[in-house]
Amino acid sequence: MTRALSRIRIKPLVGGAVLLLLAGVVIKRAFAPPPSRITEADVTRAQRTVTPKAGADEKTSFPADSSEQLVAGNGIIEPADRETRVSSHIPGRIAHVRVSEGDFVEAESDLLELDNAVEKAGLDAAEADVAAARAELARTARGLRREDVDAIVADTESIKARAAQSKTSLQRIEQLARAGAATADELDRAKNQAAVDERALAAAEARRQAAVVGSRSEDIMAAQAKMQSALARRDQAKATYERTRVRAPLTGRILQIKFRAGEYFNPNGQEPLIVMGDTRTLRVRMDLDERDVARVRQGQSAFVQLTAYPNRRFTGRVADVARRMGRKNIRTDDPTERIDTKILEVLIDLDPAEGLVPGLRVTSYVTVSR
Repeated sequence: MTRALSRIRIKPLVGGAVLLLLAGVVIKRAFAPPPSRITEADVTRAQRTVTPKAGADEKTSFPADSSEQLVAGNGIIEPADRETRVSSHIPGRIAHVRVSEGDFVEAESDLLELDNAVEKAGLDAAEADVAAARAELARTARGLRREDVDAIVADTESIKARAAQSKTSLQRIEQLARAGAATADELDRAKNQAAVDERALAAAEARRQAAVVGSRSEDIMAAQAKMQSALARRDQAKATYERTRVRAPLTGRILQIKFRAGEYFNPNGQEPLIVMGDTRTLRVRMDLDERDVARVRQGQSAFVQLTAYPNRRFTGRVADVARRMGRKNIRTDDPTERIDTKILEVLIDLDPAEGLVPGLRVTSYVTVSR
């Protein structure tokens, strides 16, 4: 009985909701604006063709006071031979930084030094080995001193006299033994002593001969080989030590120092130790739109402008035009900028001027013939 009453109460509620929904649809249609109609003017406007102005780009504009025929493009200032990213061949802790940002240095100047106590000790040991090998070679090549030779000759004469005395004693004892005045034991001792003194004399004569003649060629060659080996070890130790010292690869200015003393450098990382470049001559790397490629060539006059100096022109001349199209180098922050446009790189050598630094974005203009 209770369930039947519940069904009777729910049906009126559902019916009311449906009526309200239908009423809302009718009211919306009644007050909706009339549908738009396509007119002939809309069709004509959609079919029009818009031709961009030659040389124009969505991110460049032409100077209002210019009467020249110009080609424009975005560019960036860089050193004459681009920026050089200086790194080390080996990892290590940076012990000393020898330069500061803004310094102008000559090629091969010391820039910084890695911790090299072990390498320096190895180089010192190798230098000592070279000194010892050099002294041994000199002694071998010169032979003995005159005093040493005289001492060896005197020793030989002394041994020679002793050997002669032993021989004489042996002959006397042999005569006594034949007469029965000497025992067999005395005769044996005399023979042994004479033989020992004879061998000692032969050795002394050999030493005397060597002292008088000088060192053998084999000894000199062995000393020379030892000297060359010591020099090779010294050069290897020096090369290992030099790898811990980073030198300037060119004459230029220190633009940025990426690491400080005490930090650890890994050559497998993305960051270099130092960025430098020859800023005595600056140039602009300009992105030339593909539609203007035929209008720009080497030798044409050019100028650049930038936000920092809105009323100033920095003049220059086209130094080189790339041989291959590529992607844009300079991007702006405009979300509507076309990033898939093909460009050709144009290098503009700037005339000497104050106030320009590498990395500035500029608007470049090349004067072209009409």
